[in-house]
Amino acid sequence: MLFTVMLVFHTIVAILLVIVVLMQSAKGEGLAGAFGGGGGALTGAVFGGRGAASFLSKATTVLAIVFMINCGILAYMSSHRTGSASTTSSAVTTEAQKEMERQAQQQQMIPPEGGEQMPGVEGEAGQLPAGDQPQAQPETQPEGGGQ
Repeated sequence: MLFTVMLVFHTIVAILLVIVVLMQSAKGEGLAGAFGGGGGALTGAVFGGRGAASFLSKATTVLAIVFMINCGILAYMSSHRTGSASTTSSAVTTEAQKEMERQAQQQQMIPPEGGEQMPGVEGEAGQLPAGDQPQAQPETQPEGGGQ
């Protein structure tokens, strides 16, 4: 529960950090201009006398520090998390292990190759039964008389 709350808080801080960074102006331009950047009436009313530059830079610093601390806390919490939500093997891993075991059992049933014959197959080892012998292809003459 606490992990989920911290994760939601982290997401909100990240979104706010992006917004504050985008609002900062680079040499008088940028999204801070939407608030009347560079000394407009709305900037003075919202951010104060010197306006957006000092408020946004302080907000960026504070949000960046909160973001980094929150990253460390979430990393610590996720490494020490227990319960059904954090298991060492996923459903895909479990299914893959079952499939590997099934294939290993099938391979153990197959007799080793060599001089041994499979039951029900007659003839010498390495030879195909009579009905499975490849048939020779009749030779054909190239068209035009073979010149």
